Amino acid sequence: MNVLDPRALHVSPRTALVLTIASLAGLAMFLWPLFAIAQPEAIAHSNDAPLIFLIALPVLLAIILAEITSGGMDTKALAMLGVLSAINAALRPLGAGTAGIETVFFLLVLAGRVFGPGFGFVLGSTSLFASALLTAGVGPWLPFQMIACSWIGLGAGLLPRKVKGRWEIAMLIGYGIFAAYAFGFVMNMWFWPFTATIDTQLGYIPGAPLADNLHRFFIFTLITSSFGWDTGRAITNTIAILLTGHAVLAVLRRASRRAAFDAPVTFTDRPGGQSGTTSSPN
Repeated sequence: MNVLDPRALHVSPRTALVLTIASLAGLAMFLWPLFAIAQPEAIAHSNDAPLIFLIALPVLLAIILAEITSGGMDTKALAMLGVLSAINAALRPLGAGTAGIETVFFLLVLAGRVFGPGFGFVLGSTSLFASALLTAGVGPWLPFQMIACSWIGLGAGLLPRKVKGRWEIAMLIGYGIFAAYAFGFVMNMWFWPFTATIDTQLGYIPGAPLADNLHRFFIFTLITSSFGWDTGRAITNTIAILLTGHAVLAVLRRASRRAAFDAPVTFTDRPGGQSGTTSSPN
């Protein structure tokens, strides 16, 4: 493993396939009203949310199991995933989305940057699930929040790896701003077709051409989300990454090196004829 670029979860072809399938399924669950007719009784996804949740969890398990069986993730990486999920869950109540102040994203971006896209994808879902349990935020919106945050962690892990120093922080700040608005955009889609009325220019029209509904949705998002909540989230991400980015990245990379993720296991002979195992980073 490259010491300067540690990753706890490498993306093998098997994991890449699972991530692609999961992302396509996530897009379908957000965007289907644009290609089909959404029924008014489906308000708030109260009927389909449990089914989506039951589908999302096996996908996460499939990603983890795919990496364990292919040697990309070990128990140390799983432990790191649990620790970061718990920290993110504890950070979220500090903001709880009030006026757009959301403290759950900056650590997700930084961890995805250090440990790679697969780890970031899983961390996004586990962080939101844990924080929902902690803040009593379990509802029909939770599966959509989980997949949206998974995309944020995935995207952070896919950023160019060669960028370092100040430019790396600048890149992560730019990505944090983008992620803030992207999260608001996709999360509006989960409820917009079922709550906005057709009596205004902001409303969803069942069966209307794709371009017409997208135009209405963009206006709805700009007025109700982008200029308020999403901007507050972008500012929060900028300040948090600017103030803590260098330190958190250093801590995460040091933890990855000391844990020796993906280190090869070698068998050695000890004095007295006893055998043992050792591992060391590449």
